[in-house]
Amino acid sequence: MRITIITVCYNRKETIEKAIKSVLAQNYNDIEYIIIDGNSTDGTKDIIESYRNKISNYISEPDKGMYDAINKGLKLATGDVIGLMHSDDEFFDRKAVSRIAARFENDANIDGVYGDGVYVSNDKNERLIRDRIGGIFSLKRIKEGWLPLHPTVYLKKAVIDKHGLYNLDFKIASDTEFLLRYLYKYKINMSYIDAYIVRMRMGGMSTSFKRAFEVLKEDYKIYKFHGLAAISVVFLKKSIALRQYIVH
Repeated sequence: MRITIITVCYNRKETIEKAIKSVLAQNYNDIEYIIIDGNSTDGTKDIIESYRNKISNYISEPDKGMYDAINKGLKLATGDVIGLMHSDDEFFDRKAVSRIAARFENDANIDGVYGDGVYVSNDKNERLIRDRIGGIFSLKRIKEGWLPLHPTVYLKKAVIDKHGLYNLDFKIASDTEFLLRYLYKYKINMSYIDAYIVRMRMGGMSTSFKRAFEVLKEDYKIYKFHGLAAISVVFLKKSIALRQYIVH
């Protein structure tokens, strides 16, 4: 089974090498690794080029934002299963992709998997900031503001081909729309892996406090778009997130 991993980036010279090394260090052999760079100007491209012989496909060109870049990667992907590795993040350990592949191999009926993740501080100490435990999937939980952690979600290519790419009408929270469309609207068959998949750094587009209000507004539009009680679901979603923070 081939697993495609897509990394999209723009001016991420401080973190891109860790993300790349994390993918290359996986003990699973059949990985297609695609990197989509938005024509970085800070030296990111030089770092990527130094690993060019270990990357399956690499594009560097202007794009319309992160989700446009992800869509480019999805169109290039040839693997049986596809997931993301954001340029600020790393796999939790060397066996993460093996666990994902094993779950698909052991259950032919599932459409996708997800697992757990941790958020760490964006400094050399990498302090644990937030613990994100996925738990068992249910439609009831989605109506109560729950969604799996996006970078832990891996889906069969056939399912993505059927249900479509990221919606570029949403600039900051299109991953929320994507997950709702797949899990809530189309009710695909998901399986929970009770293990940590990723380590995420605080400060990326999805975790920046400066963008929190914009994310809130887009989340409201997205939940309303999918026919859910948007105000209450967004409130519940934020409440869930607050409970995940670690008090030091």
